[in-house]
Amino acid sequence: MSPLLSVRDLRVGFGHDPEVNQVVRGVSFDVAAGETLAIVGESGSGKSVTALSINRLVDFGGGRIVSGSVKLKRADNSILDLTAATEPQLTKVRGAEIGMIFQEPMTSLNPVLSIGTQIEESFRLHRGLTGKQARAAAKDALDRVRIPDALRRLKYYPNQLSGGMLQRVMIATALACNSRLLIADEPTTALDVTVQAQIMALLAELKRETGMSMIFITHDIGLVAGIADRVMVMQNGQAVEQGELNQILDHPQHPYTQHLLHAVPHFASGQAARTDGKRDSEASVDPALRVDGLTVRFPVTSGVFRRPAGAVHAVEGVDFDLMPGETLAIVGESGSGKSTTARAILGLTKSTRGTFSAVRQEASARQSQRPVQMVFQNPYASLNPRLSIASILAEPVIAAGGRLDVQTRDRMSMLIERVGLPSNSLDRYPHEFSGGQRQRLCIARALMLNPSVVVLDEAVSALDVSVQAKVLDLLVDLQREFNLAYLFISHDMAVVERIAHRIAVMYAGQIVEIGRAAAVLANPQHSYTQRLIAAVPTVSRRKEHFELDTRQVPSLVRQPGFEPAPADWTHFGADHKARTEAPPYSQTAG
Repeated sequence: MSPLLSVRDLRVGFGHDPEVNQVVRGVSFDVAAGETLAIVGESGSGKSVTALSINRLVDFGGGRIVSGSVKLKRADNSILDLTAATEPQLTKVRGAEIGMIFQEPMTSLNPVLSIGTQIEESFRLHRGLTGKQARAAAKDALDRVRIPDALRRLKYYPNQLSGGMLQRVMIATALACNSRLLIADEPTTALDVTVQAQIMALLAELKRETGMSMIFITHDIGLVAGIADRVMVMQNGQAVEQGELNQILDHPQHPYTQHLLHAVPHFASGQAARTDGKRDSEASVDPALRVDGLTVRFPVTSGVFRRPAGAVHAVEGVDFDLMPGETLAIVGESGSGKSTTARAILGLTKSTRGTFSAVRQEASARQSQRPVQMVFQNPYASLNPRLSIASILAEPVIAAGGRLDVQTRDRMSMLIERVGLPSNSLDRYPHEFSGGQRQRLCIARALMLNPSVVVLDEAVSALDVSVQAKVLDLLVDLQREFNLAYLFISHDMAVVERIAHRIAVMYAGQIVEIGRAAAVLANPQHSYTQRLIAAVPTVSRRKEHFELDTRQVPSLVRQPGFEPAPADWTHFGADHKARTEAPPYSQTAG
């Protein structure tokens, strides 16, 4: 039988001369009916351009198919070469026969149209439904992707739903017309591990129900192990290796595939956790950061006169100590309060109550007046493109009242060397550096004031896996050299296991479990921690089917005057404890 999709010698270029500027070079593959092909590779490998070329969406991004064929077997068994198809033909194929889920749902949905309107559009365009019929079909689509209270949520706008919910809406839209082929381009990259597991479970269940084929694009080998039948590895616009899932994972032949498998941090249930911390051996040392009862609440108003209607309890009674030379990782899903905790410590968000104090490493040093510094998630948005690297590194020193003197210039040069960048970097501009190099510059800037604590908010999540591994190694080396304390915020449990000495798990604004990384990951006690770890994709969990979990995080909106009950902890060793109540708030929102 002929495959559902057959791609042969696909070549795609950009710019004024696409034949010269090719980013996809001679890629060939087949997708059989009911089969899932995973396309794996790092940024710039050409995997997304390959996917966009299948239904000719690359035409709208300045690209052009130079040569090759993309043949689709249609429902009537006719064969259509999409590279030669007319725009009316492509309009009938897109959505109806080939659905697509994009990486970032917030940029893929129209912010000024309701969710219902956007889903109904597919039914109007491809199935001719109107009015109540289209609305009923949209509700059924939301029910199909397990969104609770679907009828009410049809009236919502994208900003009113979480990232996981928005991605489910994207899936509902893509599957509205029972597409026979679904292209999922990094559909879970920006999602927390628990939400990611639910999206993967949903895709697997929908595939079993409908028998659709899927092209799944990702850089996460763990996800590949859980959903793919076959794998194609791409590098520099070419398919360097492809074959059955087990063949690729167990016996990779190409050096790049071997490198990719080696670079990806593999979750080992605490066995790979760091054990070089100083908490046990130097218990008498003062903490670099002490947080006691940190609480952050945002007022909620209602009515024309904006009367107080309660408050969002974003962070509630958070306590922890962070020792010099130690990494404390804060993990939890979006909305759990981990980033708000970091912003409150940095003074970027006003705390309602509680105390936090950081100790300077060198009380007499001019450059240690601000002992807490931060490295942000996106290295591309963190650096001013109009300033040279020298100006960017000098900025925090000048803002702290320092001068651009010989001492400052010497520190710049030293830090540039320590983060592994060439000595001439100071005279260059951000656009001249790659993503990994930019994040190294962000780390160097954070160290300019000789801080005792560095807050890393998803600092490696935007990087490719091989670059990510190098940056993590750099962070460990710098920590040992400068005795830095790291507050490491992440949703990637494999990365957390690799860098953290201790872990704090946050859920609904509270820490529900905290302790040594090895103990928390190997022997989780709180039910949420157990769900979090069970959702981590690993190479060993091949074809493991996650159960769909429709439980929602409890609302953090509380009535005026509401105060939660005091924390009740159960200890499981010298440095491991968990809250006995689950979930943290038992009272429903008012």
